[in-house]
Amino acid sequence: MTPQTSPSPTSPSAASPSQAGTTPARAVPCGEGPDPDTTERAGRGRFSRLPHLAGPGFIPLGLFARLPLAMLAMGTLTLVTSASGSFAAGGTAAGAVGIGSALGAPVLGSLADRRGQRPLLLLAAVLNTVAVLALVLAANGTAASGDFPSAVLAAAFAAGATCPQVGPLARVRWMSLTAKAGGPTAPPGGSARDLDTALSYESTADEVTFVLGPALVGILASLVAPWLPLVLAAAMTITLVPAFAVHPTHRAVPATRRPAGGKRKGSARAVKLPWSVALPVLAMACMGTFFGSTQAALSAFSAGLGGAEIAGLLYAVMGLSSAAAALSVAYWPRRAGLALRWVLCAILMAGLAVLLLVPSSLPMMAVVLLVLGLPVGPVMVTVFAVGGNVAPAGRLGTVMTALASGIVAGTAIGSSVGGQLAQLHGAAAAFLVPVCAAAALALLGAGTAVVLRRRP
Repeated sequence: MTPQTSPSPTSPSAASPSQAGTTPARAVPCGEGPDPDTTERAGRGRFSRLPHLAGPGFIPLGLFARLPLAMLAMGTLTLVTSASGSFAAGGTAAGAVGIGSALGAPVLGSLADRRGQRPLLLLAAVLNTVAVLALVLAANGTAASGDFPSAVLAAAFAAGATCPQVGPLARVRWMSLTAKAGGPTAPPGGSARDLDTALSYESTADEVTFVLGPALVGILASLVAPWLPLVLAAAMTITLVPAFAVHPTHRAVPATRRPAGGKRKGSARAVKLPWSVALPVLAMACMGTFFGSTQAALSAFSAGLGGAEIAGLLYAVMGLSSAAAALSVAYWPRRAGLALRWVLCAILMAGLAVLLLVPSSLPMMAVVLLVLGLPVGPVMVTVFAVGGNVAPAGRLGTVMTALASGIVAGTAIGSSVGGQLAQLHGAAAAFLVPVCAAAALALLGAGTAVVLRRRP
């Protein structure tokens, strides 16, 4: 297997128990290799192997347990705006959620690496539920007093910082599960191919939840009450996240605690993140900038045609094609390697993003966005795979959550820059930001090619 491919069973990024310094008694029912019908399952479809690898319940739990995170920012914006009567107040509170998530996610990932996913997720579920309910109470207090107290910002920041990082930590589990399944009796290339399939599914799950979450917030807030989406998110967090935390797959990712005798080479505290991790993190920041600036530019574009609220529907079109394309990565040939896939898809993104300057009507823009989404999903799948490839043993949780934070931070940057350009120079100027972000993604992919080629 070449260095450019996804993590192999002996890759440091797979975070196998022996590399982490701990050997679990039994990870999952399939953790010791495929059963006799593995080849038959693989022949019927690559995605049919995922339930076999992870065991029953893991896929639906991982999907719905990440939905509260997708509801949090929009739910906060809707509630605080409704309670205070100020769009600025709602936007500030939603921004506090984003900042808290961007700062808190790597901390939660690092703690998950050191203490194990199960206790970390259980604690995060409780803390986040309390923080979200405190946000609801503080916002309702704002409506009663007519002020915008600092308690709202503090609760919003805490809600973002403590939000359980189900998506990134699910990717960590898949990386360990696919590495364990890649034994001598597995199909040729089975481990790497299974990892591609799992990461394709995870990117699709992210796309689906980040389309479904805001839509659910809008429906509940308009039909019932503005506070209901956040209360529902809290209820889902306190029920679904603990179920995800205790699922048997958590044993595939043992904690990497420092031994009682002091530091030892290979312990979690002794392992430092290599500089090469910065490349996929910066790439995710570019991806977030692409998303945020596209949203802001679409708001300005649609405001002059059918109303700014149409922007959400237009953006969802790109999300749907991106999700479908992410699923297709499981069937792509692997000979070219991760870096070439990254560069080619990013170049295609930049070229297609130029087409955003062409439409003069909503249907034309919908067609452009549908096509533009095709390279977006594969780029996300590839960057997450590269992140796992360059992550040191025992630090997968830290790297995966850092990648997620990059998206959040980049989205905030893209929304701000795109919004300013749209306000001053119109939608056309704002559409140049996603073009530049995609071009930067391609350059980072070229740098990643050099890094992966030099890896032993």
